[in-house]
Amino acid sequence: MLTKASTPETIGESVYRRIRSDIIFGILPPGQKLRLEKVSESYGTSISTLRELLNRMSAEGLIIAEGQRGFEVAPVSADDFRQVAALRLLLENHAMEQSFQLGDLDWEGRVVSAHHKLAVMERRMLAGDRLDQELWKRCDWDFHHALISACGSSVLLETHALIYDRYLRYQMIAVVFRGEVAAREHQQLLECALARDCDRAQAILVAHVDGCVEDALRNDAAGVFRNSEKHAPIFHSLKSDNSSSPPSAKKGESNPKRKSSQTVGKASSR
Repeated sequence: MLTKASTPETIGESVYRRIRSDIIFGILPPGQKLRLEKVSESYGTSISTLRELLNRMSAEGLIIAEGQRGFEVAPVSADDFRQVAALRLLLENHAMEQSFQLGDLDWEGRVVSAHHKLAVMERRMLAGDRLDQELWKRCDWDFHHALISACGSSVLLETHALIYDRYLRYQMIAVVFRGEVAAREHQQLLECALARDCDRAQAILVAHVDGCVEDALRNDAAGVFRNSEKHAPIFHSLKSDNSSSPPSAKKGESNPKRKSSQTVGKASSR
């Protein structure tokens, strides 16, 4: 998870976070073979501890364990990106509904504070300062996490955090920055949170995530999906022929939660 440890870490836990971060931010690229001797030396840990950590990350979908052949960084594909994004939406939209219902004044304060930091980073990015992308994405995570932080379920938050990191990995590898569009959607999500307008917030989140996936697959700036099938967006548009855009969701529009759950169902049946 992108959140920093609040208590002192063991050496093993620190190495786990470092390797995990290097995978998520593309320092360890998809498909790279991980030679235990070399990796243990690079990260300053024993081979036995390293093997345990890599098996742990294998269960999270970030590492592929190849039996006697060792480990490699998990590959990427357009289809996997769609499935990860669909699962993120399913979890986040449900958690957001609960959070909007249960959130108190302290929750609103967390949301406002997190958005302020994210907005500052987005303005810097738009001005051309893109040197600290890790801080930018940490602020992005903090905002989305703040929105759902009052959902009342630690299991839901932990599961969402794992899926969010897999989604973030695609964003970083594919070099996704949608600029003013994403910044505007974040502002709209803030407004929805303060107004407790969950239906509109869910519609905006669907457009937010769908837009990121389609931008990554269409532009493919880093060439990571060159050999992957890129067609068929994972989310149906929330707009019908006679309806307005997601941020102005009206009565009679399709339920975004139903759409995202249908999408996951389709993805898992492939």
